[in-house]
Amino acid sequence: MAAMAALPLVGCGSDAADDGRLAVVASTTQLADIARNVAGDRAEVSGLVSPTSDPHDYEPLPSDAEAAAEADLILQSGGDLDLWLDQIVESSGTESPVLVLLESVLEKPADDEEDIDPHWWQDPVRAIDGVKAIRDELIEVDPGGASGYRENAARYVARIERLDSAIARCMEAIPAAERKLVTTHDALGYFADRYDIEVIGAAIPALTTQAQPSAGATAELVELIRATGVSTIFPEAGVSPELEEAIAAEAGAAVGGELWADALGPAGSDGETYLEATAANASKLAAGFSGGAGCPIEAG
Repeated sequence: MAAMAALPLVGCGSDAADDGRLAVVASTTQLADIARNVAGDRAEVSGLVSPTSDPHDYEPLPSDAEAAAEADLILQSGGDLDLWLDQIVESSGTESPVLVLLESVLEKPADDEEDIDPHWWQDPVRAIDGVKAIRDELIEVDPGGASGYRENAARYVARIERLDSAIARCMEAIPAAERKLVTTHDALGYFADRYDIEVIGAAIPALTTQAQPSAGATAELVELIRATGVSTIFPEAGVSPELEEAIAAEAGAAVGGELWADALGPAGSDGETYLEATAANASKLAAGFSGGAGCPIEAG
């Protein structure tokens, strides 16, 4: 941050990217991928956080402030997931609009930002709301591309809706008593609410991976897993699974497939895009809930 603060204020955003396209900066991997689907070829979308990296502990670089200064639009996921973007924007001196997606997808804002679950994209319905918010902001910044943004958004929304329907059918086929979720941290609450999954607990009982579980909390989780008959514990990609493996071993549960929680995966992984990551998560959860039977789900 000290290096960032030393940067000169380099302006109020460019008219477009170097190749003539609109310049858009997005904080997280999910947000960047969603924005690319809406913007299409008319904008260059740059993501600040790299695949598999945890946005909760991201350390901003001087180049981030430079990118923000040259951007025509800045996209922030919201909540405490990417609060660091506020300092980047301030350091950049930009006057370009900043769209905070969490504010667009919540029915009612919470009084305390730290109490808000920032993982809105885990619910495809909220993701659709995010797509529409990005579409509208792009049109505001670039009215000449309105028809393209609307067409891109409509196609992408249709894909998300197909995926949402497929996940719902899959989860409905699994008895409710078997849909019990234990993950690394509280990142899949919106997903669980959407598909009627009971959240039993998390290895790190917090909305951020930066929290530290106590020995007492871990012991309580082990007892809860035993008492509720949880069959599988799901670690998260990009986070060491040692704690989850230890909890599973003590509780007599299996360890399921790694879930994409706070970030998407690298090229070639099953979490490369938002749709692929959501489909992969649903497939892994279904397999874990059902003892391996599951119902493989394709991205929309």
